[in-house]
Amino acid sequence: MHAKPTPSSAHLHAHHKGDAKHTHVAVGRSQGALAFALGLTLVFAAVEVLTGFLSNSLALISDAGHMVTDAAALGLALLAQLIAKRPPSARHSFGFGRAEALAAFVNALAMLAVVGWIVFEALHRFGSPQQVQGGTVFVVAAIGLAINLLVAWLLSRDQESVNTRAALVHVMGDILGSIAAIAAGAVIYYTGWMPIDPLLSLFVSVLILQSTIGVLRESYHALMEGVPNQIDYLQVGADLAAVPGVLSVHDLHVWDMSPGQPALIGHLRIQNLREWPEVLASVKNMLLARHGIDHVTLQPEPHD
Repeated sequence: MHAKPTPSSAHLHAHHKGDAKHTHVAVGRSQGALAFALGLTLVFAAVEVLTGFLSNSLALISDAGHMVTDAAALGLALLAQLIAKRPPSARHSFGFGRAEALAAFVNALAMLAVVGWIVFEALHRFGSPQQVQGGTVFVVAAIGLAINLLVAWLLSRDQESVNTRAALVHVMGDILGSIAAIAAGAVIYYTGWMPIDPLLSLFVSVLILQSTIGVLRESYHALMEGVPNQIDYLQVGADLAAVPGVLSVHDLHVWDMSPGQPALIGHLRIQNLREWPEVLASVKNMLLARHGIDHVTLQPEPHD
Protein backbone atom coordinates (compact mmCIF):
# COMPACT_ATOMS: atom_id res chain seq x y z
CA MET A 1 0.00 0.00 0.00
CA HIS A 2 1.49 3.29 -1.10
CA ALA A 3 1.23 6.43 1.07
CA LYS A 4 -0.15 9.54 -0.54
CA PRO A 5 2.55 12.13 -1.37
CA THR A 6 2.55 15.29 0.71
CA PRO A 7 1.37 18.19 -1.49
CA SER A 8 3.84 20.99 -2.09
CA SER A 9 3.10 24.72 -1.96
CA ALA A 10 3.48 24.99 -5.76
CA HIS A 11 1.04 22.12 -6.28
CA LEU A 12 -1.54 23.60 -3.91
CA HIS A 13 -1.38 26.99 -5.64
CA ALA A 14 -1.54 25.55 -9.15
CA HIS A 15 -4.51 26.39 -11.40
CA HIS A 16 -6.12 23.67 -13.47
CA LYS A 17 -8.55 23.72 -16.36
CA GLY A 18 -11.72 25.55 -15.35
CA ASP A 19 -10.05 27.45 -12.50
CA ALA A 20 -9.85 31.22 -12.30
CA LYS A 21 -7.41 32.95 -14.62
CA HIS A 22 -6.08 35.36 -11.95
CA THR A 23 -2.45 35.39 -10.84
CA HIS A 24 -1.11 35.61 -7.29
CA VAL A 25 1.88 37.64 -8.50
CA ALA A 26 1.77 41.33 -9.46
CA VAL A 27 2.55 41.79 -13.16
CA GLY A 28 2.90 44.75 -15.47
CA ARG A 29 4.80 46.91 -12.98
CA SER A 30 7.83 48.90 -14.09
CA GLN A 31 10.52 48.87 -11.40
CA GLY A 32 12.96 50.61 -13.76
CA ALA A 33 10.85 53.77 -13.94
CA LEU A 34 10.38 53.82 -10.18
CA ALA A 35 14.10 53.33 -9.53
CA PHE A 36 15.07 56.16 -11.91
CA ALA A 37 12.45 58.47 -10.37
CA LEU A 38 13.73 57.60 -6.90
CA GLY A 39 17.35 58.41 -7.76
CA LEU A 40 16.41 61.69 -9.43
CA THR A 41 14.21 62.74 -6.53
CA LEU A 42 16.83 61.89 -3.90
CA VAL A 43 19.51 63.98 -5.58
CA PHE A 44 17.38 67.07 -5.96
CA ALA A 45 15.79 66.64 -2.52
CA ALA A 46 19.22 67.11 -0.96
CA VAL A 47 19.83 70.24 -3.03
CA GLU A 48 16.41 71.71 -2.26
CA VAL A 49 16.57 71.04 1.48
CA LEU A 50 19.90 72.87 1.68
CA THR A 51 18.85 75.87 -0.41
CA GLY A 52 15.44 76.02 1.29
CA PHE A 53 16.99 76.61 4.70
CA LEU A 54 19.71 78.91 3.34
CA SER A 55 17.12 81.13 1.60
CA ASN A 56 14.74 80.94 4.60
CA SER A 57 11.74 80.32 2.32
CA LEU A 58 8.83 78.30 3.71
CA ALA A 59 7.50 77.75 0.19
CA LEU A 60 10.84 76.27 -0.83
CA ILE A 61 11.19 74.34 2.44
CA SER A 62 7.71 72.88 1.95
CA ASP A 63 8.67 71.89 -1.58
CA ALA A 64 11.87 70.39 -0.19
CA GLY A 65 9.83 68.51 2.41
CA HIS A 66 7.63 67.13 -0.34
CA MET A 67 10.71 66.01 -2.23
CA VAL A 68 12.08 64.19 0.82
CA THR A 69 8.76 62.42 1.42
CA ASP A 70 8.57 61.71 -2.31
CA ALA A 71 11.88 59.90 -2.09
CA ALA A 72 10.56 57.83 0.83
CA ALA A 73 7.29 57.22 -1.03
CA LEU A 74 9.06 56.12 -4.20
CA GLY A 75 11.41 53.88 -2.23
CA LEU A 76 8.46 52.32 -0.42
CA ALA A 77 6.59 51.91 -3.71
CA LEU A 78 9.58 50.21 -5.30
CA LEU A 79 10.00 47.88 -2.32
CA ALA A 80 6.29 47.04 -2.33
CA GLN A 81 6.33 46.19 -6.04
CA LEU A 82 9.32 43.92 -5.55
CA ILE A 83 7.56 42.19 -2.64
CA ALA A 84 4.32 41.90 -4.65
CA LYS A 85 6.18 39.92 -7.33
CA ARG A 86 7.00 37.13 -4.88
CA PRO A 87 5.01 33.94 -5.51
CA PRO A 88 2.56 32.63 -2.89
CA SER A 89 3.99 30.44 -0.16
CA ALA A 90 2.81 28.03 2.50
CA ARG A 91 2.48 31.00 4.87
CA HIS A 92 0.97 33.48 2.40
CA SER A 93 -1.42 31.54 0.18
CA PHE A 94 -2.76 34.68 -1.57
CA GLY A 95 0.72 35.96 -2.41
CA PHE A 96 1.96 39.47 -1.59
CA GLY A 97 -0.10 41.67 -3.93
CA ARG A 98 -1.62 43.60 -1.02
CA ALA A 99 1.83 44.95 -0.11
CA GLU A 100 1.17 47.72 -2.64
CA ALA A 101 -1.99 48.84 -0.82
CA LEU A 102 -0.10 48.81 2.47
CA ALA A 103 2.67 50.98 1.02
CA ALA A 104 0.10 53.40 -0.40
CA PHE A 105 -1.56 53.69 3.01
CA VAL A 106 1.75 54.44 4.74
CA ASN A 107 2.66 56.99 2.05
CA ALA A 108 -0.65 58.79 2.49
CA LEU A 109 -0.18 58.97 6.26
CA ALA A 110 3.31 60.41 5.78
CA MET A 111 1.91 63.04 3.42
CA LEU A 112 -0.70 64.05 6.00
CA ALA A 113 2.10 64.61 8.53
CA VAL A 114 4.01 66.80 6.05
CA VAL A 115 0.92 68.88 5.28
CA GLY A 116 0.29 69.33 8.99
CA TRP A 117 3.81 70.65 9.56
CA ILE A 118 3.60 73.08 6.63
CA VAL A 119 0.27 74.49 7.86
CA PHE A 120 1.65 74.95 11.38
CA GLU A 121 4.76 76.72 10.13
CA ALA A 122 2.78 78.92 7.70
CA LEU A 123 0.41 80.10 10.43
CA HIS A 124 3.39 80.90 12.64
CA ARG A 125 5.00 82.99 9.89
CA PHE A 126 1.89 85.09 9.41
CA GLY A 127 2.42 86.33 12.95
CA SER A 128 6.16 86.88 12.57
CA PRO A 129 7.20 87.37 8.91
CA GLN A 130 10.76 86.39 8.01
CA GLN A 131 13.10 87.60 5.28
CA VAL A 132 13.25 85.36 2.21
CA GLN A 133 15.78 85.35 -0.63
CA GLY A 134 13.38 85.57 -3.56
CA GLY A 135 15.95 85.09 -6.34
CA THR A 136 17.33 81.85 -4.91
CA VAL A 137 13.82 80.51 -4.35
CA PHE A 138 12.82 81.23 -7.95
CA VAL A 139 15.83 79.50 -9.55
CA VAL A 140 15.79 76.38 -7.37
CA ALA A 141 12.01 75.99 -7.61
CA ALA A 142 12.17 76.24 -11.43
CA ILE A 143 14.69 73.40 -11.56
CA GLY A 144 12.55 71.41 -9.14
CA LEU A 145 9.49 71.88 -11.32
CA ALA A 146 11.28 70.42 -14.35
CA ILE A 147 12.42 67.39 -12.36
CA ASN A 148 8.99 66.83 -10.83
CA LEU A 149 7.33 66.96 -14.24
CA LEU A 150 9.72 64.28 -15.50
CA VAL A 151 9.09 62.04 -12.47
CA ALA A 152 5.31 62.51 -12.77
CA TRP A 153 5.45 61.48 -16.43
CA LEU A 154 7.34 58.30 -15.50
CA LEU A 155 4.86 57.36 -12.77
CA SER A 156 1.78 58.18 -14.88
CA ARG A 157 2.64 55.28 -17.19
CA ASP A 158 1.52 52.80 -14.49
CA GLN A 159 -2.02 53.67 -13.37
CA GLU A 160 -3.05 50.10 -12.47
CA SER A 161 -1.22 50.18 -9.13
CA VAL A 162 -2.79 52.12 -6.24
CA ASN A 163 0.69 52.19 -4.76
CA THR A 164 2.14 53.98 -7.79
CA ARG A 165 -0.81 56.37 -7.79
CA ALA A 166 -0.06 57.15 -4.15
CA ALA A 167 3.53 57.98 -5.07
CA LEU A 168 2.21 60.08 -7.97
CA VAL A 169 0.10 62.09 -5.49
CA HIS A 170 3.32 62.99 -3.69
CA VAL A 171 4.89 64.14 -6.95
CA MET A 172 1.83 66.12 -7.99
CA GLY A 173 2.06 67.84 -4.63
CA ASP A 174 5.65 68.67 -5.44
CA ILE A 175 4.65 70.14 -8.80
CA LEU A 176 2.17 72.40 -7.05
CA GLY A 177 4.77 73.21 -4.43
CA SER A 178 7.33 74.12 -7.10
CA ILE A 179 4.85 76.39 -8.88
CA ALA A 180 3.96 78.06 -5.58
CA ALA A 181 7.64 78.50 -4.73
CA ILE A 182 8.34 80.05 -8.17
CA ALA A 183 5.45 82.47 -7.69
CA ALA A 184 6.55 83.29 -4.14
CA GLY A 185 10.14 83.88 -5.24
CA ALA A 186 9.05 86.19 -8.07
CA VAL A 187 6.68 88.22 -5.87
CA ILE A 188 9.27 88.61 -3.11
CA TYR A 189 12.06 89.49 -5.55
CA TYR A 190 10.06 92.22 -7.31
CA THR A 191 7.83 93.54 -4.51
CA GLY A 192 9.34 92.41 -1.22
CA TRP A 193 5.93 91.25 0.07
CA MET A 194 6.85 88.40 2.47
CA PRO A 195 3.36 87.06 3.41
CA ILE A 196 3.06 85.55 -0.08
CA ASP A 197 5.45 82.79 1.02
CA PRO A 198 3.27 81.20 3.78
CA LEU A 199 0.07 82.12 1.90
CA LEU A 200 0.97 80.04 -1.14
CA SER A 201 2.20 77.23 1.11
CA LEU A 202 -1.26 77.00 2.70
CA PHE A 203 -2.93 76.99 -0.72
CA VAL A 204 -0.76 74.11 -1.94
CA SER A 205 -1.34 72.17 1.29
CA VAL A 206 -5.11 72.26 0.79
CA LEU A 207 -4.80 70.93 -2.76
CA ILE A 208 -2.46 68.15 -1.68
CA LEU A 209 -4.75 67.21 1.20
CA GLN A 210 -7.63 66.44 -1.17
CA SER A 211 -5.60 63.98 -3.24
CA THR A 212 -4.00 62.41 -0.17
CA ILE A 213 -7.34 61.68 1.47
CA GLY A 214 -8.49 59.97 -1.74
CA VAL A 215 -5.47 57.64 -1.78
CA LEU A 216 -5.84 57.02 1.95
CA ARG A 217 -9.49 56.03 1.51
CA GLU A 218 -8.76 53.72 -1.42
CA SER A 219 -5.81 51.93 0.20
CA TYR A 220 -7.67 51.57 3.51
CA HIS A 221 -10.63 50.05 1.66
CA ALA A 222 -8.33 47.48 0.03
CA LEU A 223 -6.60 46.60 3.30
CA MET A 224 -9.96 46.11 5.02
CA GLU A 225 -11.02 43.72 2.23
CA GLY A 226 -13.85 45.99 1.14
CA VAL A 227 -16.05 45.24 -1.86
CA PRO A 228 -14.30 46.57 -5.01
CA ASN A 229 -15.66 49.95 -6.09
CA GLN A 230 -16.73 48.69 -9.51
CA ILE A 231 -18.87 45.88 -8.04
CA ASP A 232 -22.39 46.25 -6.63
CA TYR A 233 -22.56 43.77 -3.75
CA LEU A 234 -26.37 43.76 -3.51
CA GLN A 235 -26.74 43.28 -7.27
CA VAL A 236 -24.32 40.34 -7.16
CA GLY A 237 -26.50 38.71 -4.50
CA ALA A 238 -29.65 39.36 -6.51
CA ASP A 239 -28.09 37.97 -9.70
CA LEU A 240 -26.95 34.83 -7.87
CA ALA A 241 -30.43 34.24 -6.45
CA ALA A 242 -31.92 34.66 -9.94
CA VAL A 243 -29.86 31.81 -11.47
CA PRO A 244 -32.15 28.85 -12.29
CA GLY A 245 -31.84 26.17 -9.61
CA VAL A 246 -30.68 28.58 -6.88
CA LEU A 247 -33.16 29.12 -4.06
CA SER A 248 -31.23 31.57 -1.87
CA VAL A 249 -27.80 33.04 -1.16
CA HIS A 250 -26.07 33.63 2.18
CA ASP A 251 -22.62 34.11 3.73
CA LEU A 252 -21.60 36.04 0.61
CA HIS A 253 -18.25 37.90 0.53
CA VAL A 254 -16.66 39.88 -2.30
CA TRP A 255 -13.23 41.48 -2.06
CA ASP A 256 -10.03 42.22 -3.98
CA MET A 257 -7.23 39.68 -3.43
CA SER A 258 -4.94 42.26 -5.01
CA PRO A 259 -5.77 45.41 -7.04
CA GLY A 260 -7.95 44.48 -10.02
CA GLN A 261 -8.46 40.82 -8.99
CA PRO A 262 -11.89 40.45 -7.34
CA ALA A 263 -12.83 37.22 -5.57
CA LEU A 264 -16.12 35.82 -4.29
CA ILE A 265 -17.08 33.16 -1.76
CA GLY A 266 -20.54 32.21 -0.55
CA HIS A 267 -23.17 29.56 0.12
CA LEU A 268 -25.97 28.71 -2.29
CA ARG A 269 -29.08 26.83 -1.30
CA ILE A 270 -30.18 24.87 -4.37
CA GLN A 271 -33.24 22.85 -5.33
CA ASN A 272 -31.45 19.66 -6.32
CA LEU A 273 -27.83 18.77 -5.50
CA ARG A 274 -27.64 16.52 -8.56
CA GLU A 275 -27.97 19.66 -10.70
CA TRP A 276 -25.05 21.39 -8.97
CA PRO A 277 -22.52 21.07 -11.87
CA GLU A 278 -24.91 22.81 -14.27
CA VAL A 279 -25.86 25.45 -11.69
CA LEU A 280 -22.21 26.16 -10.87
CA ALA A 281 -21.35 26.59 -14.54
CA SER A 282 -24.22 29.06 -14.99
CA VAL A 283 -23.18 30.98 -11.87
CA LYS A 284 -19.56 31.27 -12.99
CA ASN A 285 -20.52 32.46 -16.46
CA MET A 286 -22.90 35.05 -15.02
CA LEU A 287 -20.40 36.41 -12.47
CA LEU A 288 -17.67 36.78 -15.07
CA ALA A 289 -19.92 38.34 -17.73
CA ARG A 290 -21.86 40.77 -15.52
CA HIS A 291 -19.44 41.58 -12.70
CA GLY A 292 -15.95 40.64 -13.92
CA ILE A 293 -15.46 38.16 -11.06
CA ASP A 294 -13.32 35.21 -12.10
CA HIS A 295 -12.16 33.77 -8.77
CA VAL A 296 -15.28 32.07 -7.37
CA THR A 297 -15.64 29.61 -4.47
CA LEU A 298 -19.18 28.48 -3.69
CA GLN A 299 -20.61 25.87 -1.34
CA PRO A 300 -23.92 24.22 -2.34
CA GLU A 301 -26.48 23.40 0.31
CA PRO A 302 -29.58 21.21 -0.11
CA HIS A 303 -33.05 22.67 0.16
CA ASP A 304 -33.81 20.58 3.24
